[in-house]
Amino acid sequence: MRASEDFDRIFAGLQNERPEGLYASSGLVMTANRKRIAEFALKSRLPSIYSDREAVDVGGLMHYGPDLAESYRRIAWYVDRILKGAKSSDLPIEQPTKFELAINLKTAKQIGLTIPPNVLARADRVIR
Repeated sequence: MRASEDFDRIFAGLQNERPEGLYASSGLVMTANRKRIAEFALKSRLPSIYSDREAVDVGGLMHYGPDLAESYRRIAWYVDRILKGAKSSDLPIEQPTKFELAINLKTAKQIGLTIPPNVLARADRVIR
């Protein structure tokens, strides 16, 4: 997806192919159209997972990805070290270690999907 105009063509193609699920990655175009993507997935009764946590708030089924609040705290640690004179090349490269799972049970119900209790128990956030 390079532009918002691509969605109609992509959605039409997905209707013809009838996939079993939808993954929406991150990016400016995807973020700007998160509600549109979630509405398409809901209308098409497609289980959907998003790299954008806010997509769950607008009707997306699930989000799984790095905990951004934790990532921002780690960024602050790096900024602090650099401002105190550390060379950025001397600081370790890190990957996220804390992830979050959000599930929208309203959406699950609308598409006829039952989320297993053990998955719900692991969720950091559940929209009921």
